[in-house]
Amino acid sequence: MAHHTSRDFFSGPLLSGPATTAIDPSETDLTWPFGDLIGIDRDDIRETAYEVFFTACRSSPGFGGGRNAITFYSTHHHLHDIGDSGGSGSPSASGSGSSGGGRMGSGPVVVMTPTSRIKRALGLKMLKRSPSRRMSSVAIGGGGGGGSGGSAPGSPNAPSHQSGGYSPTSMFNTVPASRPRRPLTSAEIMRLQMRVTEQSDNRLRKTLMRTLVGQMGRRAETIILPLELLRHLKPSEFNDMHEYHLWQRRQLKILEAGLLVHPAIPLEKSNSCAMHLREIILASDTKPIDTSKNSDTMKTLCNNVVTLSWRSLTGAPTDVCHWADGFPLNLHIYTCLLQAVFDFRDETLVLDEVDELLELMKKTWSTLGINRSIHNLCFTWVLFQQYVLTSQTEPDLLYAAHAMLSTEVANDAKKPDREANYVKLLSSMLASMQGWAESRLLHYHDYFQRGNVFLIENLLPLALSASKILGEDVTLMEGTGKDDRKIVDSSGDRVDYYIRSSIKNAFAKVIETGSYKSTSVEVKDEASEALLQLAKETEDLALRERESFSPILKKWQSIAASVAAVTLHHCYGAVLKQYLAGMSSLNNESVEVLQRAGKLEKFLVQMVVEDSADCEDGGKTIVREMVPYEVDSVIMRVMRQWIDERMKRGRESFLLMRDSETWNPKSKNEPYAQSIVELMKLAKETVDEFFEIPVGITDDLVCELAEGLEHLFQEYIKFVEACGSKQSYVPTLPPLTRCNRDSKFSVLWKIATPCSVPAEEMQQHGATEAHHPRPSTSRGTQRLYIRLNTLYYLLSHLHSLDKTLALAPRTISSARTRHASHRRHRSATSSSYFEGAQSSIQSACQHVSEVAAYRLIFLDSNSVFYETLYVGDVANARIRPALRTLKQNLTLLTAILTDRAQALAMREVMKATFEVYLMVLLAGGCSRVFYRSDHPMIQEDFENLKRVFCTCAEGLMNEEVVDREADIVEGVVTLMGECTEQLMEDFSIVTCETSGIGVVGTGQKLPMPPTTGRWNRSDPNTILRVLCHRNDKAANQFLKKTFQLAKRK
Repeated sequence: MAHHTSRDFFSGPLLSGPATTAIDPSETDLTWPFGDLIGIDRDDIRETAYEVFFTACRSSPGFGGGRNAITFYSTHHHLHDIGDSGGSGSPSASGSGSSGGGRMGSGPVVVMTPTSRIKRALGLKMLKRSPSRRMSSVAIGGGGGGGSGGSAPGSPNAPSHQSGGYSPTSMFNTVPASRPRRPLTSAEIMRLQMRVTEQSDNRLRKTLMRTLVGQMGRRAETIILPLELLRHLKPSEFNDMHEYHLWQRRQLKILEAGLLVHPAIPLEKSNSCAMHLREIILASDTKPIDTSKNSDTMKTLCNNVVTLSWRSLTGAPTDVCHWADGFPLNLHIYTCLLQAVFDFRDETLVLDEVDELLELMKKTWSTLGINRSIHNLCFTWVLFQQYVLTSQTEPDLLYAAHAMLSTEVANDAKKPDREANYVKLLSSMLASMQGWAESRLLHYHDYFQRGNVFLIENLLPLALSASKILGEDVTLMEGTGKDDRKIVDSSGDRVDYYIRSSIKNAFAKVIETGSYKSTSVEVKDEASEALLQLAKETEDLALRERESFSPILKKWQSIAASVAAVTLHHCYGAVLKQYLAGMSSLNNESVEVLQRAGKLEKFLVQMVVEDSADCEDGGKTIVREMVPYEVDSVIMRVMRQWIDERMKRGRESFLLMRDSETWNPKSKNEPYAQSIVELMKLAKETVDEFFEIPVGITDDLVCELAEGLEHLFQEYIKFVEACGSKQSYVPTLPPLTRCNRDSKFSVLWKIATPCSVPAEEMQQHGATEAHHPRPSTSRGTQRLYIRLNTLYYLLSHLHSLDKTLALAPRTISSARTRHASHRRHRSATSSSYFEGAQSSIQSACQHVSEVAAYRLIFLDSNSVFYETLYVGDVANARIRPALRTLKQNLTLLTAILTDRAQALAMREVMKATFEVYLMVLLAGGCSRVFYRSDHPMIQEDFENLKRVFCTCAEGLMNEEVVDREADIVEGVVTLMGECTEQLMEDFSIVTCETSGIGVVGTGQKLPMPPTTGRWNRSDPNTILRVLCHRNDKAANQFLKKTFQLAKRK
């Protein structure tokens, strides 16, 4: 292909060591907006663009126009001089705005002191090279503006025949030995810029001279250039057939693209000319077609091409042929021409001659179907694309692209008469530019470092201008909740969107590159370390944002730093939330994470406060976006969660203990339930671990822990005291009856003792009990003692636990007063955290002691107390055997119970014993009768009973306590020593007083006093029962007359 020759041509010093070389567009992420061409590469477009350009400018000075013929010569050795020359003055065409022109000999006009209006308008600096830097050599007598040089005389490529009426001497001048230096013409500049070989340039000139023979005034838009090249250039003018074939294929592909694939005027599929042309182009794939004058293929090609090119939309005759003005072929060709304004030795620089070159390119508009608006689009695109292709090393190119976009393109876009095709091209170009710019602005932390952060200042206006011209009506959403923040597509809010997106992307990149992908990893220490590192990098990111980016972005978003800080706060908060979701307890690492998060939050809040101080609302709006981490609240929540979990674990342990508890002591040294040992061990471990948590423990937390433990203790206390009721052991009171004086003892005994044990045997059994006493305490009663020990064990350890909570050195006062009333209550009445539990323990101890005492006396000792005491007669059933058994039981009691439990248990046994003694006297049933003469024995027995407690309970109870509890019994015993008449009188008086009837009138009977169970000498029911058990005639008659009580059977 021709471009191989191009590379050969430019392999010399001309291209050595360029300052900046553009990369291939395919290697960038910039999307070409104007459509693709299939089967045509960049070199094909470049060659065609130069051919179209030269043809359009053929009448201009330097392209063969003027009064003199085109002069061809070439000396390869001076190309180095041309290549080394820098930019010189800008050649000016009409209206180009350049000045200072001069003429050398009779050659073309060249500009010696360039002043580019375009570069000045776009903010591009002048190259300021000496005019002599971009110079060529000309013949002293040579006239012509010479192109870039053709073949020197004797060149292998020199034509050997005349053409177009020109004599050989007029076409070729011998290059003189001495050539003074002169500025390059625009034609020479374009040939060098577009890397066109001398050979290709000469062939083009020859074709034009042959084509325009006799019609030099023919307009360029009427020339079907590829067809003319095919007609006039023969294989002999190329180095070999392969080169010719490649060249021919390029021309045919251009015709195919312009006439068949992308025609300016729509083409019907059934068009015969198009079909024939496709056949010819397809045939050229394997070998060159015959283009001689007599070739049928060439004739067919010419006819079909001409027919297709001269079509019009209406079918009417037209003065312009359409072979290169279809989209996107025309834009590919035109943008390739525009690329020539960049210095090929340093492609970041725009030639100072840009004004004249663009003015010359304007001559191609009629051929390519370009207008001013499309030119502005293409030139804007070329400037922007060149900035991208040169690795964004020249900010001036970006600034120039923005200048074009915000002025020329913006003005064109506002015109009411815009064509649909223009709108489509405009939208496509803006979308591509905006997409490329936003791909960087949405990740500006990745693309811009300290050295090039200033580029945002140029890139951002371009993106905003593109967005403004596009007129997007887009609503961007921040967040996913119902309170999402809407960002209207204004400049400030779009920059806000860029900031938030880039911050999020930068934060996500930190996550990806670090060990933060999962903050709920099994090894929690690793997650904690990751969060600490992430907090540091988040703070570094915020500092970098504030120092590098915010000062620039502040021009469009007044609170840029605040927006960044809020976004970072949200990003880190999301990770922290995930970390906290998997955290059920606090340790050194997790506390450090929370403290570091609090420090980061304070830093970000301060950053927002400082940045938004000048806002109208003082930054209140932006600050409201920051959902506080509430580190203190999180710690409190986790601590409460920790307490709840420990209490749940404690309850689960308690349920297991409850189901497996047997109330058997582990040993004599540990006379309490194992369940309480485990429970208190768990409580102590909980308290110890609680204060080992490395946070400031508040009074509220201590109170919550104490409340949780107390609730657990209360459940356990209820479990311990759930041992029944003392009343379940008290026998049912027998019905009241009156004694029958004439009844036989044997009959009474038989009725009272259905087990039919003879009296003699019973007395003998009592004697045996007296001589061989033994404890009668059952296993059940002993287990009740273990319950009582357990309660006192709990009580003693509660004091220790309470002391630990109260004296904990790390406890600090709480700012809140959630438990203020609880603390005030403690300080006013007690210093204990477990006051409720301690009160419950006291109540439970009382209950268990009563149940144990009543079980011991009424069940375990029933055989020596209620069952046999005073049965038959007092003299033969005294209390001595019962006292011996009682002493043994009390000895066992003190052996089992702990010291603290003995006093209460002993007192309750004493009460139960006095109670059973009263029942023997007052509710002994039909088996017991008493005479007034029995009083001394009964009194003596009770004194002995009191003495047992005074002796066995020495050190546990003093005599005053025993006497106080014995007062009631002694009162009843006193009643039994009174005469029957006195008893009847006292009964009548007391009954009248308690019933409220006053004095009993004539015929009025005394009411039956109710049985209250609270027996004492002033109780009418108690007196009545003494009468019921008095075996004499007066009592019998009184009871029969007053209450019609039945006599004993």
